[in-house]
Amino acid sequence: MRIGSPKESKNHEYRVGLNVESVQGLVADGHQVWIESGAGAGIGESDADYRRAGAQIAATAAEVFEAVDLIVKVKEPSNVERRLLLPRHTLFGYLHLASDPEQTDDLQASGAICIAFETVTNDQGGLPLLVPMSEIAGRAAVQAAAVFLQKRQGGMGLLLSGATGVEPGNVVVIGGGTVGSNAARIALGLGARVSIVEKFPARRAQLRELLGPEVECAESTPEEIERLVVDADLVVGALLVPGGRVPHMVTESLVKKMKKGAVLADVCIDQGGCFETSRPTTHDEPTFIKHGVVHYCVANIPGTVPITSTKALNHATLPFIRELANQGIKRALERNEHLRRGLNVCRGHITYEAVAKGLGRDFIAPESGLQLL
Repeated sequence: MRIGSPKESKNHEYRVGLNVESVQGLVADGHQVWIESGAGAGIGESDADYRRAGAQIAATAAEVFEAVDLIVKVKEPSNVERRLLLPRHTLFGYLHLASDPEQTDDLQASGAICIAFETVTNDQGGLPLLVPMSEIAGRAAVQAAAVFLQKRQGGMGLLLSGATGVEPGNVVVIGGGTVGSNAARIALGLGARVSIVEKFPARRAQLRELLGPEVECAESTPEEIERLVVDADLVVGALLVPGGRVPHMVTESLVKKMKKGAVLADVCIDQGGCFETSRPTTHDEPTFIKHGVVHYCVANIPGTVPITSTKALNHATLPFIRELANQGIKRALERNEHLRRGLNVCRGHITYEAVAKGLGRDFIAPESGLQLL
């Protein structure tokens, strides 16, 4: 099969869909691989490195799209890239369509097969291609937010750890999954007081065992959320609805009650955000202030640590990429139910129910979508 990765186009996105190691594996399987020139520069992998691994170097993204059938990306394709998609293409990457009607329109219009990393599953019911980036995003979000609490960054001027004779900061994490537990772990490591809001009692018990008795694990009710948020110095939004939009857990009226100079870090902004006042930001302009509260809502947080992120992501995705390439797209999707659950758009149809529900659109089962191939 002909497989390729363009250089990522999102603001300060330095990850790459296929690193040199992945290319070596695919070439060893007998596939042809195209990489856009400079795609690996952000992780220290040169065009020469890719050539030695057996890849062909394309001058532009358009050349990659023209040459290949399977396109492996990290973040969703840009407007320009979406215009390059054809019905013969299969797109494999993070898509987060439920909060992006424009992208969904374009992917449907392309006729391409679009498989989302974030909805591929495993035998344990987990999301193996989302977990590594969720771990990194949760950890990196707290590191970034700690900086945004500084006065010169618009924050209140607070050190999360406190100091001798000075109380530490209060961190509230909304959601106790992979993002939330990792965010809590880093906040604890920085010396903050940490509370986690989690819906499920069994998960709250797990979090107490995982993180220790010093972490408050609160029930996810409006009353508990308000109690914790109004006293928080940092609130991390860490909810997940697989493939769908997350609900607004912190309303605008509650944001108005927060401390001036507090920070909201909305790690789930890709899914619409769990704070009513959130809107996507970029690494160039990562924050904005509303009602006196600093909002950090960057949609590609792991892109700031691309060496770690790319290694973790490629380790998780390569087995699925090889399956698609070695077996062929249709056969791989038919034989692997976990890969099939990643199918979000197929031949103009939405094939993931949570995406359709989030956008108020029609849905067909992925099995029905495969009949169109």
